[in-house]
Amino acid sequence: MRMILVGPPGAGKGTQAARLLSTYEIPHISTGDMLRAAKKAGTEMGKKAAAFMDAGNLVPDEVVIGLVIDRIAEADCEEGFMLDGFPRTRPQAEALDTALTAAGVSLDVVLLIEVPDELIVERITGRRSDPATGTIYHLKFNPPPAALASKVVQRADDTEKACVARLKKYHSETAPIVPFYESKGLVRRVNGNAAPDVVTDRIKDVLSRN
Repeated sequence: MRMILVGPPGAGKGTQAARLLSTYEIPHISTGDMLRAAKKAGTEMGKKAAAFMDAGNLVPDEVVIGLVIDRIAEADCEEGFMLDGFPRTRPQAEALDTALTAAGVSLDVVLLIEVPDELIVERITGRRSDPATGTIYHLKFNPPPAALASKVVQRADDTEKACVARLKKYHSETAPIVPFYESKGLVRRVNGNAAPDVVTDRIKDVLSRN
């Protein structure tokens, strides 16, 4: 199963990715982790990425795509992979498509987890973490124990202002990749507005028909 996982921030991609990986036994390729690993390994592409990262600059798309192609050529990706966090823009999607074609690799599915913006805001702004353990709670869906209620904190990027900004960025930059992949018949939409177990079942149902 060769897939790209797409969805707005707070849609539950991390939760569902972990479950899908255990089901399909494929590697999870997060571009952030991949960049750090390539830099540490000192590969040719890793050295190129490191030059930009060390200077505090964004790594150019062509370098990231080169790293993706190198990564999916590794033995553990023989049965498939899940690409998460890339592509983030339509130009990146188009460039990645060209590179995958040149490498003789074809995608099976682009999995889109959909959740309305107002529910995303509720999910994200209600999150709180225990500064001592890092445990994540939610004021509505998973409240902290009474003894911790006054100690949990809200992360800076979980405020409503930050959440709205992230959603705006998602809709303007990332959402346009969906029609690109729809034109190739790859997009499978899943309603993410449900309990995690229900969403997992919906995803498995959709993928079983792929």
